[in-house]
Amino acid sequence: MADLTTMKHDGTRSMHEHCIEMINLAAKLKNLGLSVDDSFLVQFILNSLPPQYGPFQINYNAIDEKWTSNELTSKLVQEESRLDREGIRIAHHVQEAKSKTGKMALSKP
Repeated sequence: MADLTTMKHDGTRSMHEHCIEMINLAAKLKNLGLSVDDSFLVQFILNSLPPQYGPFQINYNAIDEKWTSNELTSKLVQEESRLDREGIRIAHHVQEAKSKTGKMALSKP
């Protein structure tokens, strides 16, 4: 359950893959007897989004109609395409750092 509630989209995979992973985690929990209501799953997915999706989240919260997790996935894939077209990328930053041996090592910030 902790994975589902704390997962964040970091840009290393597509939005579709991210949403499907979260939906699959909810399905695994259901098989273990811990059913996650779809409206909660939608909220978990929305909470996992990076800051670039802030306007999307605001729009979702402003509408009366609430989406299923599958509808949300579809709309997030569309939003990902729109952000890509506008040049707004979700960067997965990797910086170089020297290890103690003096060799270059890659590390995440």
